[in-house]
Amino acid sequence: MAGRARPTRPTEPPRLTEAAFGELYRRLLGRSAWASGERGALAALTPSRVAAAAREVRTGRTVTLAAPVETWPGPDNPTPAKHRMNGRPGEDAPGGLHFARDSFAMNVHGDVDSHLDALCHVVYDGTLHGGVPASSVTADGATALSLEAARDGIVGRGVLLDVPRLRGVPWLEPGDHVTAGDLAAAETAQHVRVQEGDLLFVRVGHRRRRAELGAWHTASRRAGLHPSALEFLADRRVALLGGDGNNDTAPGSTDGVDFPVHVLAIHAMGLHLLDYLQFEDLAPVCETADRWSFLCVIAPLRLPDATGSPVNPIAVL
Repeated sequence: MAGRARPTRPTEPPRLTEAAFGELYRRLLGRSAWASGERGALAALTPSRVAAAAREVRTGRTVTLAAPVETWPGPDNPTPAKHRMNGRPGEDAPGGLHFARDSFAMNVHGDVDSHLDALCHVVYDGTLHGGVPASSVTADGATALSLEAARDGIVGRGVLLDVPRLRGVPWLEPGDHVTAGDLAAAETAQHVRVQEGDLLFVRVGHRRRRAELGAWHTASRRAGLHPSALEFLADRRVALLGGDGNNDTAPGSTDGVDFPVHVLAIHAMGLHLLDYLQFEDLAPVCETADRWSFLCVIAPLRLPDATGSPVNPIAVL
């Protein structure tokens, strides 16, 4: 993919002290008071906005934003999903009716498979989003802010901002940060503007790097958003954030908080997160059409007490 702007890394954003992170958290919390209740920021997906998003459809082309579920171990996937065949009628099966049957088990919040984080996923200072007690997550599941909030699906206008394209590189290297300035510059370069209630997707090129260079220990080294970039999301009042990595950078950028973007997005702002998507199918389509917005449909599994779900988001152009 050809770049459109600066080919080198901009000035490194500052590391946040615990005090500076606390100030940012309180600022974003105050600006996101509208995103309250079980659905959090999904409340912005009003029927009128969903209807408007449907008008994004022009060609009817559909593109997946998910990666295939992986069932083999690797440096970034020590506990892979398990796929077991429970019934496999072979060529020598006797006559009559038979069924092929299988079962799956997976670690939903791993570092490889595409998944949705519910608002009960992050516990910070003893609470969930909105001050809900952490004790609401029990041994039997979450009794508040669970995946049930997305039972009717998540449908809205999706916008893909491609930061490697902006910088003229195939991917961002592990440890690199996406800033609010990057997001604003990507809007300008892509002739698109993120609007209230949008589903924002940010490409860092994690999947392309992994495909070309091989898997690595993602938990310790990955590109993601700088915590200050969440100011951009608050400005635009987005309904959801999705990335092709973990959304958080590693090594971390904040003293005392290992996953600052997760804390700010889920706990302070009420944003459901999508981690480890893949945009390598969608980005070339958007590039060719010079069109970076689309209808997006996300249908997580109906797991009422769960903290997350594997997902296969679909862009409809």
